Amino acid sequence: MKTKNSSVTRLKDDNIYLKVKSVLKKYKKNNSFVVGVSGGPDSLGLAALCNIISQNEKYKFFFAIVDHGIRKYSGKEALQVKKLLLNKGIKLKILKNRKKIKNNIQKKARDARYKLLENFCKKKRAKSLIVAHHQDDQVETFLIRLSRGSGVEGLSSMQEMTTFKSGIRLIRPLLDFKKSHLNNIAKIFFGKTFKDPSNKDRKFLRTNIRLLRKNLSNKGIDFEKIIRSIKNISSTKEAIDFYVAKSMKKFVKFERKSTILNLIQFQKEPQEIRFRIINNIVKNRSKSYYPPRSKKVLNLISGFQNKNLRKCTLGGCIFERKKSFLHVSKEF
Repeated sequence: MKTKNSSVTRLKDDNIYLKVKSVLKKYKKNNSFVVGVSGGPDSLGLAALCNIISQNEKYKFFFAIVDHGIRKYSGKEALQVKKLLLNKGIKLKILKNRKKIKNNIQKKARDARYKLLENFCKKKRAKSLIVAHHQDDQVETFLIRLSRGSGVEGLSSMQEMTTFKSGIRLIRPLLDFKKSHLNNIAKIFFGKTFKDPSNKDRKFLRTNIRLLRKNLSNKGIDFEKIIRSIKNISSTKEAIDFYVAKSMKKFVKFERKSTILNLIQFQKEPQEIRFRIINNIVKNRSKSYYPPRSKKVLNLISGFQNKNLRKCTLGGCIFERKKSFLHVSKEF
């Protein structure tokens, strides 16, 4: 079923539509994308935008939702979303999580979701997964990482594009837009949206962060100021990335089975640079999506600098000192 011309025309004139088009154009390696749908207004807004783009561009979109099986009626909720999309001619694949999730629920649910979506990308031969992370998510992620004592890399929050260890790209084209904007798009296109019951569950850190945001806003620390801080930190991260890349060319050698780091030159660098170099080596060697915890990285650096550590493991890698060099290989 085709969308009404008036609503489509209205959305095409929206800046968010033009932004999504420009982002996807950068990553159109094979013109096939998987769109991660959750049923919330943000992902429904993304689904609407991708559907309209597909009518005018030679892109192929595959839409998928993950049924985590955590809540009693999660399967029924996924079917409701599928029916809503089908009313607009959008086919939605329901991916069922078969693993029981009992503790550390949000992290394990996220990991399971990305794994299922990643496998779906491979099945459809799509090189990219598009998700609906937006400005509100950026602010919440910033506050969560602030509560954990994160540094520049963590506080710069989410990037437009990151890569899974499989090589599949995770694309976030909506980071410059608020959830309310996406909610409006979803309502214009689909006529309704769904609410996620877990968003009100106080046992989850992100839920409490949302409540904290309201209190901060009442105290004068508003949304726009936090976004400005995130952008400033991201700018700082870019400068550090540039310096880290130059430093690594000088004294880090990537071989087929190991990475060799000159400890004498490494020790001359500022702590933030040393920290980022180790993170880069771990991510490169282990092909991991997330870097290791900052405290563990700093302990590793301190141990090898003080010469009281000869061999250890971190982030799926083996670190071993050999004279004045540190050899890093993938842990098997």
